[in-house]
Amino acid sequence: MKKSRFHACATCEHFSAKRVSGKMLYQCTRLGFETQPQYEFNCWSPKEHIRNLMRKEEVSDGAY
Repeated sequence: MKKSRFHACATCEHFSAKRVSGKMLYQCTRLGFETQPQYEFNCWSPKEHIRNLMRKEEVSDGAY
């Protein structure tokens, strides 16, 4: 399977970003772990708008 350029925690439907005491806290709501937007894990579930972008990119890659 081809790796997506969109694959990162920030594009996952389980990614949460909150400001706490002036600092950003990034968390996986599914697993409960602290994370960073650029991290990549195998449990990635892209957000709906990311899935749409990926489909659009696949179609444009096939049309030379």
